[in-house]
Order: sequence, then C-alpha cells, then structure tokens
Amino acid sequence: MQRRAPAPVPHDEDPLGGDVALRPHWEGHRERLRARLLVGGDTLPDYEILEALLFAAIPRIDVKPLAKTLLAEFGGLGPLLAAPPQALEKSALETRPAARALLKAVHAAALHVGAREIADDVLGSWAAVETYLKRRLGAERSEQVRVLYLDHRNRLLADEAQGNGTAVAAPLYPVAVARRAVQLDAKAVILAHNHPSGDPSPSRADVETTRAVQRALSALEIQLHDHVIVGAGKPVSMRSLGLLD
Repeated sequence: MQRRAPAPVPHDEDPLGGDVALRPHWEGHRERLRARLLVGGDTLPDYEILEALLFAAIPRIDVKPLAKTLLAEFGGLGPLLAAPPQALEKSALETRPAARALLKAVHAAALHVGAREIADDVLGSWAAVETYLKRRLGAERSEQVRVLYLDHRNRLLADEAQGNGTAVAAPLYPVAVARRAVQLDAKAVILAHNHPSGDPSPSRADVETTRAVQRALSALEIQLHDHVIVGAGKPVSMRSLGLLD
C-alpha cells in the first residue's frame, strides 16, 4: 500500500499549531521591550517607556497606540506624569483607573526620591535642588508657588505649596510664608514658582513680591536664600541675577 506524503504546512499556519494570521502583530513585543529596559532603558523613546509602565496596569492588549495618544494629549511624558487626577480622568485613560493610579504613583516616587536627595544639605546640592524643582514644577500647566523651609544647617524641613494660580499668576503671601517659617522653626527659606508660558525671566511683580517676603523674613532673622523660577524646563535664580539683597 502506497503511503501518502505529509501535507505541506500552509504559509499562514504555524507548524507548532495555530494560525499565524490570527495572531496579534504585537505578540512578543512586551517581552522584547522589557529586555531592552533591563539593558539600558534610558535610551528608549518616551512612548516606549510609557508602554512599559502601562503593561503593569493593562494586560493582553497593544498599548502603543494608547501611549502615543496620551503623549500627544498632554505634550510629553513629564506633563502626563504631573497631570492632576482630574485631567487624567478626562483623558484616554478615563476607563482605566489602575493605569491612572500607576502614573500618579510613578510621579510621586520621583518627587520623593528628589526630596530625599536634597534633604541633608540643600545649598550643598544646588544642582539636585534645580533638578528637583524642574521635576516638581516644570510640567505644571498653571502657576504654583512652593516654599522650601530649611533648618540652621540648610537641611530641608518641608517643601510646601504656598498656592496655586492661573496660567499667568499665583498668589504669594509674605506674612503666610513668615508665619509658617516660625511654626517650623526654620532659619532659611527658598521660594520657587513656575512660568507655564516657558519664559523663566522674573517679572516686576515677581521681584516686588520676593522683596516683600525677604523683608518679612528678615524681621524674624530668617534668611531668604533664593527665589527660583522654572520655565521651559530651565530654572533661573533671582539671586544669581542680582535681584536679592
């Protein structure tokens, strides 16, 4: 009896079973991307870093289109991570609370690490301070004033928001800054705020308000070390510009 030759494997079938045409085009992408992260994730583009984050919250689908949509919607990875929860709820992540929570956790972790890096000696780690303030304020879409309160050894006692404002202004109250410094027994203060317009140059109002804060603190023998303005990812020191006494 003549044996039949085995039927050839069609081009669209896997010899191990399964229809290749029915397999998702992104199959194996997660494993490949994770492998690249483990050998040097700092070289990856923002959308792939975001993809890797979304893997943890969104299983079994291709998240690359979502990652690119979010980056376009928020203008980059930094603004996305810094976005308030309300903005994320109205975004492409509207129906994905786990992903929203994950992004906020990543942002909070970055801020905590930055604060710890400068906690022991703020003036001795000025480059770290600028990096921290860029991370904290650089992606904000409205103006925010923060106050860093320091002890007698320039160690960080607290980093607090003085107030949130609009896209062009935020409140800064000299009496409130001085009162809080006394409560914390702070010996020095650093002011910081952002310019969402991108131009970090201090305005006349910035200079006048800063000098008012300086006078209020000086009356209590508390030093104002500096006022840093962050715009377009670039910090500018008012002291280095000769605008503080």
